[in-house]
Amino acid sequence: MIDIALLSYLETYITPERLKRFNEVLMERTNYVTVAIEDVFQMHNASAVIRSCDVFGIQKAHIIEDRFGQRLDKNIAMGAQKWVDVERYTNAKSCIRNLRRNGYKIIATTPNNDATLLEDFKLEDKIALFFGTEKEGLSPEVLEQADGHLKIPMWGFSESLNISVSAAIVLYNLKLQLKKSNLPWHLSEAEILEKRLDWTKKSIKSIDAIIERYRMES
Repeated sequence: MIDIALLSYLETYITPERLKRFNEVLMERTNYVTVAIEDVFQMHNASAVIRSCDVFGIQKAHIIEDRFGQRLDKNIAMGAQKWVDVERYTNAKSCIRNLRRNGYKIIATTPNNDATLLEDFKLEDKIALFFGTEKEGLSPEVLEQADGHLKIPMWGFSESLNISVSAAIVLYNLKLQLKKSNLPWHLSEAEILEKRLDWTKKSIKSIDAIIERYRMES
């Protein structure tokens, strides 16, 4: 339960322009589509995907760090990790299990011929888009457990795209599809309040001292 009084108090410490920007961005945010990145080796690629999530209004990303450890470079993400919720996992199985528990269908991105072309993919349910490593793609485990497979059409000699480019193309197209649909893709009122509080806290220096002062005055 969000402490509305605390939120109102903290929002007095940020400018009206910043608060207005928060509200504008939150109106475009969604949890209807989420992203999962599996074992991406190049650190800047994982970070670039998080940045694309922010740009296209995806509120949450999931990072599977099985073989290569933490792959999120704050310098490349350019602050996007402040505004996108990131959950980390040590294996694909736990990530898939968590996403299914929260009502997501697993969609694996792959260049395989039997995958649905992006232009033909229809959003009907909450989905988690899985993107794999640069060289090997997604693991057999993810490909086998996926509820659907998606690919970007290509007309050149290259048979694959950089993961960050792929994510940006897919997210842009699906965001346009969401905005044209009647699907319940917007954040709930509770989710909006939660993120307003979170983002406001991240925008205030000496936030712990300010909250302590609020508690003493309440």
